[in-house]
Amino acid sequence: MKGKKKTARKGALKKTLAHVSRYKLMIAASILLAAGTVTLTLYVPILIGRAIDLIVGKGSVDFEAMLRILAKAAVLVCATAVMQWVMNIINNRVAFLVVRDVRNEAFAKLQTLPLSYIDSHVHGDLVSRIIADVDQFSDGLLMGFTQFFTGVVTIIGTLGFMLSLDWMITLVVVILTPASLFIARGIARSTFEYFKTQSEIRGEQTALLDELITNQRTVKAFAHEEQAISDFDEINERLTKASVKAVFFSSLTNPSTRFVNSLIYAAVALCGAVAIIKWDLITVGELTCFLSYANQYTKPFNEISGVITELQNALACADRVFELIEAEPQTPDKENARRLQNAVGHVELKDVSFSYTPDVKLIEHLDLDAKPGMRIAIVGPTGCGKTTLINLLMRFYDIDSGSVSVDGTDVRDITRSSLRRSYGMVLQETWIKTGTVRENIVMGKPDASDEEIRAAARATHADRFIDRLPEGYDTVISDSSSLSQGQKQLLCITRVILSLPPMLILDEATSSIDTRTEAIIQASFAKMMEGRTSFIVAHRLSTIREADVILVMKDGHIIEQGAHAELLKKGGSYAKLYNSQFDV
Repeated sequence: MKGKKKTARKGALKKTLAHVSRYKLMIAASILLAAGTVTLTLYVPILIGRAIDLIVGKGSVDFEAMLRILAKAAVLVCATAVMQWVMNIINNRVAFLVVRDVRNEAFAKLQTLPLSYIDSHVHGDLVSRIIADVDQFSDGLLMGFTQFFTGVVTIIGTLGFMLSLDWMITLVVVILTPASLFIARGIARSTFEYFKTQSEIRGEQTALLDELITNQRTVKAFAHEEQAISDFDEINERLTKASVKAVFFSSLTNPSTRFVNSLIYAAVALCGAVAIIKWDLITVGELTCFLSYANQYTKPFNEISGVITELQNALACADRVFELIEAEPQTPDKENARRLQNAVGHVELKDVSFSYTPDVKLIEHLDLDAKPGMRIAIVGPTGCGKTTLINLLMRFYDIDSGSVSVDGTDVRDITRSSLRRSYGMVLQETWIKTGTVRENIVMGKPDASDEEIRAAARATHADRFIDRLPEGYDTVISDSSSLSQGQKQLLCITRVILSLPPMLILDEATSSIDTRTEAIIQASFAKMMEGRTSFIVAHRLSTIREADVILVMKDGHIIEQGAHAELLKKGGSYAKLYNSQFDV
């Protein structure tokens, strides 16, 4: 278990450094500025020490020389401040560029992940990884850049300056200092897992919030508020405990290292005093320098230990983000994959078997031959495989065995994008993106003219409510806007009617529309389906009576197929389904 944690921490650090290394020039500039800042900062105490040594005694002060030294010190302090400011700008830029890259990679990966990955992970947790975890990663990275470079250069520079003054007192400092690093290292090892647990629970909390907010009507309708509060409180309590543990252990670093630093400062003062009084090895001014250097030498150890602790949180969050970035993508298109253009619409399934999990069989040995222009309706009880069949046609999932072909070409030999552009799809679940009504309609045909957009809206009667919107087609809407479910569905149907691809998939496309509007849209659908291969999933069997072929599915198999009148005459499963809806 410990080895696993260590590997995860090292892996996250290695990947972070790989992202940081893209900005080598800026990193080099930051290091040079850090070196310049530290050098000037360390040189100022020497000037101060010289000024102190000019105070020989009462009435014996060389004010003229002292003023020259202090003026020089003032100039160096100003130069140090400017260099520090520029260095911070560079560090901030590098940190935010790295975070931008990581977030872009994570979001881009979401677009290439198979639906099986999305379906098997809580959506709120995925959102938390890209938003909250990357923010935490950003904070740790920024602190690292701001303090780590300067701290390391300060330690090296201070050591050099101290050696130039007195090697014996320097040796005292060097011998005592590693104690703070050992303390920080020990604490850092304990905090990584606590921070990772904290990040995971935060993702769980985000997922619950997303679920409850999205389904708030259902929560209220079933008086589920108290249970929702209880569930949230339980997660919040676990998050509190994990956070308290992480913060407790990480907060031990600062006081522990400060205690060691105070011991070092006291040791330097004592040794320096003895060196002055007993052996006259250094001056009072030089002792002042030493005390200043001892403070500056130990301060970075304190800061770096804090950075290390903060980095545990950053690396724990980064580990979750990189886990998403490195998830197995969907099988890429073949190098010689065909681009499907001007499809005729001959869709054929031969001996197709598919299941979401190996131990639960769903579709087995399915055969289907959809001729160009045919209207194929798919009916059956819930869980029989209707929507799964649609997923296979669109290649949202790859089949386990058999073949699915379009116009004689296996879909695995066709590029996914061209295959999906050849289908027009209207689902029961609507999806509206944040944007204008026009932008939502033209998704399938971005270059559509204004007249084409309006004609498509008239065909679905969506123009009736669009014209009543404040800005008409330029009204900004979103999935959470005040549009009814039926109005959103009309926009989705309009989207497909505008692009008019050679094949159509209608999965309960009119489920959210009133009966009168449905009758009107069915007429539009009938016109739209002329000459196009169409797959219609429906529960309301009245909408599929005109289909060329009706497939009745059960447990992943087609148990009946034929025209409406033919299936009724058989008196089988379809007839029972139909009669149960119409009492005939």
